[in-house]
Amino acid sequence: MQNLFAEFGAILSALASQDSWEINAALGTPAGWVFGLLVMTVGAALILAIFKMVPLLDQHLERTLMVVVYLAIAGIIFVEVIRRFTLNLQEPWSTTLPPYLFLLLTWFGCAFNVKLRAHLSFAEFRGRLPRSGQLACLILDNMLWLGMAWIAVTTTLKLAANSASNFQILLGTDHVMVWWFVILVPVSFTILAARAVENMIEDLRRFREDAPLIEMTTLGDT
Repeated sequence: MQNLFAEFGAILSALASQDSWEINAALGTPAGWVFGLLVMTVGAALILAIFKMVPLLDQHLERTLMVVVYLAIAGIIFVEVIRRFTLNLQEPWSTTLPPYLFLLLTWFGCAFNVKLRAHLSFAEFRGRLPRSGQLACLILDNMLWLGMAWIAVTTTLKLAANSASNFQILLGTDHVMVWWFVILVPVSFTILAARAVENMIEDLRRFREDAPLIEMTTLGDT
């Protein structure tokens, strides 16, 4: 236990130094998982507080991010295809940037689906269970989402630190760092964790109020 505290202190010290090499080494210890859990927990709490203060963000955050990223991907590909076949020109980063943007589109979309409860959930089967069974299944869903988010936040924080410590530059550019994109993955999973907690709170409220727990949802719901 003392070793874990020492490793956690090393992580905080490395962050304070803003040295990517030290941060990368410190996050590689078992305390990195504790730090990842702390980042996810505090981050999710802050996001939920912001959602409560700014309902517009609660309604449209993931949707807006998805649309912006998707339009950016489509715009880059559209323009560069035309330039390639008409002017015989192409930006060197036009084939390396879209995959990173698509990575963000995927995980922001995953958080959006958690919000809508649009992932595979066997709603017809669960709807036949007693209310306590329905609640147990919903809590299990959200706990699994939180577990997956914890793993993703911790590992991608390490990946971002490793990328920064090795000065990885986006191919085709001179100054755009890869970790700038990688660090947005734990951000998207922290949003996902916030949505899972939000769903759990809503499920417990519905259970107390004897309201329906299992509802059919689609991606068109808001």
